[in-house]
Amino acid sequence: MQSVIIGKNQAGQRLDKFLHKYLQEAGTSFLYKMLRKKNITLNGKKAEGKEILSLGDEVKFFFSEETFFKFRGQEFAEQQYEASKHAASEQPARKPAAASSSPLRADGLAEYSLAYKKLSDIHVLYEDENIVALDKPVGVLTQKAAPGDLSLNEWLVGYLLTSKAITEEELRSFHPSVCNRLDRNTSGIVLCGKSLAGTQALSHAIKERTLRKFYRTICAGVLSESADLKGYLIKDNASNKVRIMPEVIWGQEKNGDFIHTKCRPIKSCRQEGGISFTLLEIELITGKTHQIRAHLAHIGHPLIGDNKYGSRKQNQLFMERFGLRNQLLHAYRVEFPKESGVLAPLRDRIITAPCPEFFTEIQKSLRL
Repeated sequence: MQSVIIGKNQAGQRLDKFLHKYLQEAGTSFLYKMLRKKNITLNGKKAEGKEILSLGDEVKFFFSEETFFKFRGQEFAEQQYEASKHAASEQPARKPAAASSSPLRADGLAEYSLAYKKLSDIHVLYEDENIVALDKPVGVLTQKAAPGDLSLNEWLVGYLLTSKAITEEELRSFHPSVCNRLDRNTSGIVLCGKSLAGTQALSHAIKERTLRKFYRTICAGVLSESADLKGYLIKDNASNKVRIMPEVIWGQEKNGDFIHTKCRPIKSCRQEGGISFTLLEIELITGKTHQIRAHLAHIGHPLIGDNKYGSRKQNQLFMERFGLRNQLLHAYRVEFPKESGVLAPLRDRIITAPCPEFFTEIQKSLRL
């Protein structure tokens, strides 16, 4: 028999979801069968799987050691178990080590350590026991795009392990993670869940749009008045681009997502040769792929440096003059609402990430 005591990063979720994470190699039908037969119990009683776990609850597994390790997906533990069986005939019997004492696989931990050491210029803007706000530089992925990638997600776990904010054991059933995504070449604030409760609270706030997200960018042309932009975003997976339509014609465009973007001009300027630029603050009401970039291009004000939706000729000039190879877009500010519970420490708080140095240099050069 093995047992686990539910900690803060396991509490608040359904039992069946916890079991899927904890016994990662076990199928759904197997888990429900074990619940029905009372081979898995909650606080000593039969459970259905839909129960919400609380801090201090005890989940027991009436499996053999071999079966338990098999469904946990721990190759090293299986090897240890086999070795202990072999040694049992030569040495006095001894109690096997508790399942909770087995370390995580070394290759997984190495990935977190490597990301923490290799990804530079990531700064912690805010941290409490449930939430971490990070300032992501240009060029860093928020989440993996391919198996070999190192992203902000891996850096976050490496940072929390290094600072001892989370243990190897806790990583068995909960992984801290980012809660909002930025494009690789967009810099700025990324909100992360440090605990399960923090992840759930942030995800809910983002989904319900109770927190406000603001960006800074420089666009082509003069935008003299604030704009409240609405439309529908259509994805083209083949080209990895999107396009904007004022409305979706059902039957022809079935994959349209409603988008809402607010723009406030901060300062505009005109350069020699008649070209002009505007420094903008953008409030992202909805959050869809390439939304800001595509919406601004759609109204004739593409972002400077945006090679996907902007002017190649103009972007070439900025590359030659400033070495700019990416869009000027920075997640600048997040404003939190009046909140209770997990997000209470952030009630009415504003988190700001200063624009990168290359951004401010271009801004000053353009007299913005």
